[in-house]
Amino acid sequence: MAKALFGHVGGSDPRMVQEMRRLQKRVRDLEDEVSRLQARNDQLSMAVSDVAGATDREPALA
Repeated sequence: MAKALFGHVGGSDPRMVQEMRRLQKRVRDLEDEVSRLQARNDQLSMAVSDVAGATDREPALA
């Protein structure tokens, strides 16, 4: 419905269309960065838990 109303008012302003595309690309880029950071965080969390698990054990011949 919003598109119908928007088209009825007079169409889209080319500057607004360009800004909308720019913002959509920025959102996609940020979503990709969040995914990369989450994957890296998962890797680091696993590494920390592995190190913590290894240091909690008592040495066999200390």
